Amino acid sequence: MTGSESLESLVQRARDGDQESLERVVSAIQDRIYGLALRMLWHPEDARDVTQEILVRIVTRLGTFRGESAFMTWAHRVAANYLLTARKSRLEQQRYTFERFGEELDEGLSDEGPPGSAAEAALLLEEVKIGCTLGMLTCLDRPHRLAYILGEILEMDGDEAASVLEIRPAAFRKRLSRARAAVFEFTRARCGLVSPARPCRCRRRVAHVLRLGRVDPKHLLFATESERAQRFPAVLAEIRQLEQVRRAAALYRSHPEFVAPADFAAKIRKLIRADAG
Repeated sequence: MTGSESLESLVQRARDGDQESLERVVSAIQDRIYGLALRMLWHPEDARDVTQEILVRIVTRLGTFRGESAFMTWAHRVAANYLLTARKSRLEQQRYTFERFGEELDEGLSDEGPPGSAAEAALLLEEVKIGCTLGMLTCLDRPHRLAYILGEILEMDGDEAASVLEIRPAAFRKRLSRARAAVFEFTRARCGLVSPARPCRCRRRVAHVLRLGRVDPKHLLFATESERAQRFPAVLAEIRQLEQVRRAAALYRSHPEFVAPADFAAKIRKLIRADAG
């Protein structure tokens, strides 16, 4: 999109049958849909598959968009409806609760530092940190997880989030409040990143997850930016300046912007053109 060209104008042309505009709409929203799916499902492959399904739904249902809300609100609604009923992801199949998740955080702790150079060690630590905090979200059921992601992590306005979820604003606020309280209580008791009085397990878990094969140093799932990973201590210092109730959400917002895989746009483009043909 050019600086003067809005997503809404692209959507209108796409609804009128302009295929190039349709492809540009998909390119403009795919990262946001992928980021939502990844936060909901944890594993990039699960998020990738679901994102493709959601984008296909958006494309095939574009004619039903009437402009009664912003297009991204409508797109998020399509995504939310799919994510609330999609088959369980590989991590969800393990049926984590906060209690069980906390018990696993205590397993295999070691003072053995992350291997490799400083940059490599920072990436491994970042991988464990992001994987752990995203995994924590799966301890919430899907409705509360989605409310937390929309309201706390993406900082969506309450009325807009309620519109996305197709519930009343008061119901959204109540759902978000319950999710926020659950995450706060767990991180206050277990997460050294949020509560400095608690020992942080991230560094002490690196050797353990490497031995178990849960982290593959050659194929990291979440941490891809070495410079960003090495900056995290400074970011954490800023997070800890916040009130404790705000730290967990700030920790999630410190994650990198999740970007759909490089070959994703080409595959979606192929699907669009096949559908058009």
